[in-house]
Amino acid sequence: MDRIELFRIFARVVDCASFTRAADTLGLPRSSVSAAVQDLETRLGTRLLNRTTRKVAPTNDGLAFYERCLRLLADVEEAETLFRKSAARPSGKLRIDVPGRIGRVTIAPALPAFLDRYPDITVELSMSDRTVNLVEDNVDCALRVGPLRDSGLIARTVGELRLINVASRSYIKRHGRPRSPETLDAHWAVGYASPSTGRVEDWEWVEDGELRYRSVRARVTVNSAEGYIACCLAGLGLIQIPAYDVKTHLESGELVDVMRTHPPASMPITLLYPHRRHLSHRLQVFTEWLETVLRADVLV
Repeated sequence: MDRIELFRIFARVVDCASFTRAADTLGLPRSSVSAAVQDLETRLGTRLLNRTTRKVAPTNDGLAFYERCLRLLADVEEAETLFRKSAARPSGKLRIDVPGRIGRVTIAPALPAFLDRYPDITVELSMSDRTVNLVEDNVDCALRVGPLRDSGLIARTVGELRLINVASRSYIKRHGRPRSPETLDAHWAVGYASPSTGRVEDWEWVEDGELRYRSVRARVTVNSAEGYIACCLAGLGLIQIPAYDVKTHLESGELVDVMRTHPPASMPITLLYPHRRHLSHRLQVFTEWLETVLRADVLV
């Protein structure tokens, strides 16, 4: 096994914190991954990983070598594709993870145009609201909405997502139209629980440049965007939702934009990549296309 492949295997073990998961993502036997790391440690004359029954973690030497490996592997990938971009069409498989609603409402309907333009690219599109591990799940790129936790991944902000307050016609007929946050005690909201944490979000609005919060009573709480919108359409309460998400319902008159002078804060939309400094040609053309689609239909 050549040294570059040894470096690649070692970096994947560190990323996954597991020999087994690294072997699965690389399509290799676990024994081959373990033997590769042992071979590398012998060549370098130092222990690179601390191994326990539960977890694998780099030693101080291993962490320093891991950072060097990432730079070297990025340079190798760039060198391999230096002339390929102009000589051939982008090709290969992309694994992309996006939020469920954006995937279904915006990305999937636009995807045929991308595939027609790049017929040698295939796309595995995961559409969910759960958090995926890009390295362990072998995902090339993920689209995220909202603040990010420090994940050690490469992040690039694409733009801002505008949120609005909405109510159904039936709700307004029964409970009246909310005019300001001060009137919310007389109203109901549809509760939204984060799919990842279970935390129920407070009602929020921007006033005098500051973000403010308050709780609003709710008779029903959901943990998906579809459920959130469906309950609002059923007249069960007010919701705060990205404007693009309810565009057709606003146009049809089923939902009404309320409290326009007290909107929620917009949310950042970010593209996340694994530990790579240079992107493959196919991923570059996909992310460029994706940004164009989002700017046309989703972003502020």
